[in-house]
Amino acid sequence: MPAKRIDQARPFFVLGLIIAAWLVVPAIVKRFGRASFFEFQAPIDVSASAVRDLQSYWALRTRSKDDLIESGKQLSRLNASYELAIQKNAALEGEIHRLEDLLNLPVFQDYKPETARVVRRSFGTWWQRLTIRKGSAHGITENAPVIFVGGVVGRVAKVGLYTSEVDLISTPGLRLAATLEGDTRPISYQGASKEAFGPFGGLIDFVPLDIFANSATPRRVVTSGLGGTFPSGLVIGKINKLEPSPDGLFKSGSVELDPRLADVTEVTVLVPLKKP
Repeated sequence: MPAKRIDQARPFFVLGLIIAAWLVVPAIVKRFGRASFFEFQAPIDVSASAVRDLQSYWALRTRSKDDLIESGKQLSRLNASYELAIQKNAALEGEIHRLEDLLNLPVFQDYKPETARVVRRSFGTWWQRLTIRKGSAHGITENAPVIFVGGVVGRVAKVGLYTSEVDLISTPGLRLAATLEGDTRPISYQGASKEAFGPFGGLIDFVPLDIFANSATPRRVVTSGLGGTFPSGLVIGKINKLEPSPDGLFKSGSVELDPRLADVTEVTVLVPLKKP
């Protein structure tokens, strides 16, 4: 019996030795180990993403000619609508430049857009992260804002050579200064922990008492531009209800984020042109 107990306790003893050895290892060695593991894992994630893209390509190749003809018609209609949108956008940009010249306003072009594919998602209770298929070799930097068609995705948390990790806007540790659309007073936004199979969300605090929102007239939450990370005017989400905070001086509420965050396959990283 004693020998059997010793055999059963041996794995725990070995685990204890490993933990003790890790605790006494210098911090620089730990950082090197984490960085090495991240770079070693990156080609695996990128290869898996490339294989998924290849599978999608061959799945489309198996479609019938009728399906392809119908898809071509839909694509033609989309191209026509995009042509009209491009012309309208060019006209609006010309009007903006005219007004900027007339009012002698400064032009803010501090970011370079860099499109990247999503290769992996990690959605836990206390963190939500995406891994994208671009890194420092493509100019990606830490803390760069990440956006998609629905607004803010998050910000870059870690950068490797060919991949980067992005903290989603719903991550509890992510805070930023925001405003409500149509109001210039700053408020505080923070990601909220995600329940299993639940929607993404966030929290806002320090909302002025004269601001109201309900399901019939929701208010959009946008970035304020304060803090130097996110440019102003990017959509974060919407709020359907505001309640007085415990101190009675402000209001607070829950922010509903875009549900497409769970399935986003491509994002745009706004790479700052000027280093902080």
